[in-house]
Amino acid sequence: MHNHTSSPQMPVLFIGHGSPMNAIESNPFTRALEQLGRELPRPQAICVISAHWVTRGSQVHTSEWPRTIHDFYGFPRPLYEVQYPAPGAPREAKQLAFAHHFLADQQWGLDHGAWSVLLHMYPQADVPVFQLSLDQTRTFAEHVGLGRELRKLRERGILLLGSGNLVHNLHKMNWELPHAAYPWASEFDARVKHAIEAHDMESLAAPDRWGQHLLAEAHPTLEHYVPVLYCMAATDEADAVRYPHEGIEFGSVSMRTVLFQPNSASPS
Repeated sequence: MHNHTSSPQMPVLFIGHGSPMNAIESNPFTRALEQLGRELPRPQAICVISAHWVTRGSQVHTSEWPRTIHDFYGFPRPLYEVQYPAPGAPREAKQLAFAHHFLADQQWGLDHGAWSVLLHMYPQADVPVFQLSLDQTRTFAEHVGLGRELRKLRERGILLLGSGNLVHNLHKMNWELPHAAYPWASEFDARVKHAIEAHDMESLAAPDRWGQHLLAEAHPTLEHYVPVLYCMAATDEADAVRYPHEGIEFGSVSMRTVLFQPNSASPS
């Protein structure tokens, strides 16, 4: 039984989700997700901020039964047959939309940034899930401001899950390097890691300071980077940081996953 009035403060999780194929494969990354699902306090609901739902203006998906969106091309048929029939969290989603004047959306659902990781964490699809879009009209600082507002969700038993990749350059992917990194990819990943550990929100929100060229190599487009700003902004310095999975694949995709845990995370 879950006592809704005394939910512990929930952790915040950033997942480097990588290829959609991770949905149907078993590897060290997917096993780390399974382990997270077993060890995290069970959420009342999950709010996903995925690199794969980019809109003008923030939108919140409010349906009772979000559809499974297969938003990718050219993959094997079994991947298109995966369904993740988790319930939505319309009450929480509408509350968020109302509080921040976001558009309540019924069309979207769960994109692969959400379901390809959740099906390893919660294979029974029995935890309610809703998505908040990435508003492409916001500056980094404005994304951070919204992330700070989302801290309140943690007190209500909601797991905030950002899904992207800390380095994401598909044009530079090299299939000969399944477990190796280009130097610029390692450098950017290390700088983000250092900023997270120093709780240096200022640097995270201005990654071009590390070099415009370095940022452009790591992120030709920014949607896979922005979810980490929401995650970091929703934490405070008391949260412990650990990496359930890390590593760079194919030269240019960081699979680093970051868990921010309240230090008071004692079993209640």
